[in-house]
Amino acid sequence: MAASCVAVLLTSLSLPLLLLVAYKRWRRGRAARHVMVVVLGDVGRSPRMQYHALSLAKGGFSVTLLGFCNSKPHDELLQNDRIQIVSLPELQRLAVGPHIFQYGVKVVFQAVHLLWKLMCWEPAAYIFLQNPPGLPAIAICWFVGCLCGSKLVTDWHNYGYSILGLGHGPRHCLVLLAKWYEKICGRLSHLNLCVTNAMREDLAENWGIRAVTVYDKPASFFKETPLDLQHQLFVKLGRTYSAFRARSEPLDPASERSAFTEQDARSGTVTHLGGRPALLVSSTSWTEDEDFSILLAALEKFEQLILDGENLPSLVCVITGKGPLKEYYSRLIDQKCFQHIQVCTPWLEAEDYPLLLGSADLGVCLHKSSSGLDLPMKVVDMFGCCLPVCALDFQCLHELVKHEENGLVFEDSEELAAQLQMLFSKFPDPAGKLNQFRKNLQESEQLRWDESWKQTVLPLVMDM
Repeated sequence: MAASCVAVLLTSLSLPLLLLVAYKRWRRGRAARHVMVVVLGDVGRSPRMQYHALSLAKGGFSVTLLGFCNSKPHDELLQNDRIQIVSLPELQRLAVGPHIFQYGVKVVFQAVHLLWKLMCWEPAAYIFLQNPPGLPAIAICWFVGCLCGSKLVTDWHNYGYSILGLGHGPRHCLVLLAKWYEKICGRLSHLNLCVTNAMREDLAENWGIRAVTVYDKPASFFKETPLDLQHQLFVKLGRTYSAFRARSEPLDPASERSAFTEQDARSGTVTHLGGRPALLVSSTSWTEDEDFSILLAALEKFEQLILDGENLPSLVCVITGKGPLKEYYSRLIDQKCFQHIQVCTPWLEAEDYPLLLGSADLGVCLHKSSSGLDLPMKVVDMFGCCLPVCALDFQCLHELVKHEENGLVFEDSEELAAQLQMLFSKFPDPAGKLNQFRKNLQESEQLRWDESWKQTVLPLVMDM
């Protein structure tokens, strides 16, 4: 009697799922041109997956993009009729119980909601998944793919276990569990993409996973900013941030000035101000994965060089991004009392960030990679804007930054300070090293994301 009751209960529970699977398989023929792009993170801060969605839409697919909606994606994504963004609920960290319990509850919560969203939405021919974070997303997406006939494409940006290890140490049980999970579940994908050749080789040798390298490329909107648009941006930012405001009034009261530019009242012509400060930009996630103290120490040394009489310009250092350590470092910045350096830490709209990079004189990258196998997309964006870069060195950085060609590589704050001194010693002389790097970037004819995607990813997808 008990056995028959259990059988009836199991049947009643499984019947709705079986009916849903049958219905989705019946509809799959109508969804051959539908793709789900899954980001178990903030969509607005996942540019590569946004680019995948846009490229798929341009390739004739309808796209459902699932992820957390904490910050605004690019307007091009929002305005595309073929792309629908579906918000996933985000569980904040619990304040009770041991950390492993909190992590377990979060994983279960995410697994249930992701499974529900994927099963209840229109069936897809392909599921594009960002990893990390891949726990629990890889297993859930694979399971849904098995039920509904979807092909799973995993895009490896880094290793989730290595990021987890930054806070817990490499031998922590959660880190070991995450590594085991990624290694096993990573083999379930029909197609694996990755961001560097170094990662491709590591996946093959140590994980038994065959992947295809798809380098990050700048989107079309990352380009040099015309001077009139620079001025508009500086004036706009100046309403909120003093670093962008003019240090003195123009001779003609009707003219408009920012810290860097002036627009003539009569002709509307925009020119750079003589003696303007240099604009340095660094984009950071304010995490342990990026050591901001290196930049701060280099700025202190640069300030001292100016005080010692070196012929160097004043600096406006703009540091964009969000992250857990931003408040800590903001307090350190406030304690420095710089005389010739202004540090500004805005959060920019998605449309303003490319304009800022295209207006800057130098970019600084502090990314050091938890695995040593990924590349900083912020440098890709800077290069798209023909912005020279000073980048913190790590294992595979040479796949992107060519030392003394499109920028410089440094090891510590001493080396970065020396590079800043060298690059800005003749600022803004067009014969200086800084402008030579910019010229090299202008002449390199960089491949853009859409062109690269059509050549590498689209054929792989169509052959699956």
